[in-house]
Amino acid sequence: MSQDSRQVPWSDSYDEWRADAADPAFSEWLRSGSEPGWTAVVTHPFAASITRGLTPREDMRRYLVQDFQFVDAFTALLGAAVASADSFESRVPFGRFLGETATTEEKTYFHRALAALGASEADLTAPALEPVTVDFRALMDEARRSLDYPVILAVLCVAEWSYLGWASLAEEPPPGDFVHREWVELHEGPAFRAWVAFLRGELDRLGPALDARERARVLDVFRRAVRLELRFFDMAAGGRESPPAGPDVSGAPS
Repeated sequence: MSQDSRQVPWSDSYDEWRADAADPAFSEWLRSGSEPGWTAVVTHPFAASITRGLTPREDMRRYLVQDFQFVDAFTALLGAAVASADSFESRVPFGRFLGETATTEEKTYFHRALAALGASEADLTAPALEPVTVDFRALMDEARRSLDYPVILAVLCVAEWSYLGWASLAEEPPPGDFVHREWVELHEGPAFRAWVAFLRGELDRLGPALDARERARVLDVFRRAVRLELRFFDMAAGGRESPPAGPDVSGAPS
């Protein structure tokens, strides 16, 4: 993210904001308009503890059990992106990611990591869902049902870009425990950076052509997703959610 673009006062008019922004990308407008929640997510103490291999075993188990409950909804959301994308060239990366990463690498990791953490089969298939898990799945399902490509991109971009944000802050040496190390590796590195760049690029390509109402809808969904990411880390860290990080990420329609 551009330090210079942070210094430009944010405006709910994308056209006004980009006139002075050093980085006038639509995705940067969305991210900047979601502060301070965005920074609270990527610098969250729970995320930092993962990068250092210091997350308590029970907290990591609770976090991964709940995160695993997104696999089906996330896969369906990727499918909706394939269906709603406006060109063949845009559909292909979603199909590739769906086949190579979301349903193979991550799912394999979940089973190995949760087994190592002592999770039961019931933890994987029928756990008690935390309220934030229910709310996040509902947002994914809402975006999927909309078949509104920019809205779908907003949810996917927050999920992936914010994870790249905290994972990219990891320092050497990597954690010795594979549970921590591989989770960081899944959300960092050239392939994942390219995936996030694609998602951002799609928003940047489509955003300027949206009308004011459509931009407001995408911004609202982006902000709601940021708030849910923050709540999810709070839950994982022990169940106490952060107070609202300002009106930008309250989840209320803008």
